[in-house]
Amino acid sequence: MSANSATAPEKQKTRFRISDKFPFWAQIITGLVLGILLGWLARSQDISWLKATLEQVGGIFVQLLKLAVAPLVFFAILVSITNLRKVNNAARLASRTLLWFMITSLIAVAIGLAMGLITNPGAGTGLTPKDGKKPEGSGSWIDFLTGIVPTDVITPFTELNVLQIVFMAAVAGIAALQLGEKAEPILKLSNAVLELLQKALWWVIRLAPIGTVGLIGFAIADYGWELISKYATFTADVYIGCAIVLFGVYPLLLATVAKVNPVQFFKGAWPAIQLAFVSRSSVGTMPVTQRVTERLGVPKEYASFAVPFGATTKMDGCAAIYPALAAIFIAQIFDVQLGIQDYLLIAFVSVIGSAATAGLTGATVMLTLTLSTLGLPLEGVGLLMAIDPILDMMRTATNVAGQALVPVIVAAREKILDHDAYNSASSSPVDEYDDVRVGVRDAEEKVAVPVTA
Repeated sequence: MSANSATAPEKQKTRFRISDKFPFWAQIITGLVLGILLGWLARSQDISWLKATLEQVGGIFVQLLKLAVAPLVFFAILVSITNLRKVNNAARLASRTLLWFMITSLIAVAIGLAMGLITNPGAGTGLTPKDGKKPEGSGSWIDFLTGIVPTDVITPFTELNVLQIVFMAAVAGIAALQLGEKAEPILKLSNAVLELLQKALWWVIRLAPIGTVGLIGFAIADYGWELISKYATFTADVYIGCAIVLFGVYPLLLATVAKVNPVQFFKGAWPAIQLAFVSRSSVGTMPVTQRVTERLGVPKEYASFAVPFGATTKMDGCAAIYPALAAIFIAQIFDVQLGIQDYLLIAFVSVIGSAATAGLTGATVMLTLTLSTLGLPLEGVGLLMAIDPILDMMRTATNVAGQALVPVIVAAREKILDHDAYNSASSSPVDEYDDVRVGVRDAEEKVAVPVTA
């Protein structure tokens, strides 16, 4: 063994010790606390330059995430579809995944409706219809259905229309499967580009603690606690509703359906959940979500399909709990009575139309789709825009947890879950799953096998 190869493990261990002293989750918490303090300082002392700085820092972090979204989604979906050829019963796995996406969405929207009916979030806020403002863009069923197919191959990438990008990627993936060996050069290129994008995105993810300072700090500096107090009931409903799904429904499904230890799930999935809370982007968190799903024992070939698919369609927070609560909130502000048929429509839109959220920050498209289906004034969206970033953190964390949950459930029920890997999952720092480090471990394992033999 060469001197270089002999010193590699020592360097590796040194890097791990540094990470252990100040793990990623601790960096995120530190950024969160620092952001709150700086935001409070900027608002209470009216320090305009500090507020502007926080806005720029948070904005750059989100922009870096968005920069990778379009190509990442395209190649992730394309590769994930072609990877299904390596999995037995691929069609069954895909259908089961979609079924559990719908089941969990239905449960989430039911909890959202129940929370809204019990707490009446629109009552006593002091808000009136005049406070609302119609959004510049909105969603409708016609726009949703006709908007799936792009008019050209460039515009979806320049305008970041994720739904159209998913459509093109799915078509390309299916076509590659049909072509067989002829498509191998394209698949190799796609895999290489995907790895390159994920590597670059990992660098952005490491900036999450700094991004946290900017995002949280600007939210506090711009909105202040006074605004939050007006939406206190609604904000509490969103957070409590998401918490019930995240820490109540999901563990129950893991224990009864998948028959695995729920605590182990949260240990393994925690890096993705905490990053989702900060970044407010399911797609931006997708590489981490896929990694934690794999370390929870889900086969890589299946996880590489289920997670990208879920990152663009599985939205229990943004597309189920939130629109249900928001519809009730807006109906109460505009003094519109909702009936049982309206609640059924909300459930239908949440289960069927969740792809409209497209895994990006915010859920405005899904909300406008729900309001237009119910016939509620779209001006109601303006009532919630100011508070949206604060709500979006918890919504996205719930989304990502669900995107990791369903592959675990399906893999467990199909008896392809690696229970040893699942039971040994831990909440290790996310940067431990860097491509380089995984590559080093894989290389060491490949070298060790012949020696043992």
